[in-house]
Amino acid sequence: MSDPSYNPDERDSPCVAVCSTLYDEVCRGCGRTVMEVANWVFFSEDEKRAVWKRILSEGYPRRNN
Repeated sequence: MSDPSYNPDERDSPCVAVCSTLYDEVCRGCGRTVMEVANWVFFSEDEKRAVWKRILSEGYPRRNN
């Protein structure tokens, strides 16, 4: 479950330094796809906001897996 006090607007990247993917190419730490991680710096604010919304609804970012 995501931390309700976690405000994505205070931090640009959802990275929690727990980088691991399995078969679906989704990071087990932040919940982003490999392509989202690779292209994060090129995303617009709207694109980043959409990713944040999705990953928070899925219970990411996770520090302990």
